[in-house]
Amino acid sequence: MRQINRIVLHCTATPQTTTVQSILNYWYKVKKWKSPGYHFLIKPDGEVVDLLPVDKVSNGSRGFNHDSIHISYIGGVDDENNPIDNRTHDQKQSMIALISNIRMNSYYSQIPIVGHRDLPDVTKACPSFDVGDWLKSICG
Repeated sequence: MRQINRIVLHCTATPQTTTVQSILNYWYKVKKWKSPGYHFLIKPDGEVVDLLPVDKVSNGSRGFNHDSIHISYIGGVDDENNPIDNRTHDQKQSMIALISNIRMNSYYSQIPIVGHRDLPDVTKACPSFDVGDWLKSICG
């Protein structure tokens, strides 16, 4: 089992109408990646799509892929492509449940949860919300 040091939350920085298949096509055909960008992708209706087993390395954050689990929601931008937390209620609930399920495994129980933008040298707004503030709001 690979050493996991964090869960990284992302947004796709696309409209919420973007399909999983179009995201996969972009990664494989345009970026020429051999693995997806995330382990899990959360659709606006809350459906969690498993893209890659967590014991495999994804392409979520350059320099942080080897030791991270990457979770993204579809969305994160407004009509002018500006960052916005437009997670649906269902996406938020699924994100909470997914993180809880991952952390139920004792191997992952204590790893921190961060936003992509919280990683060193990242200048993106991704995931378009403050992960620390969100976690405090749901955990008390």
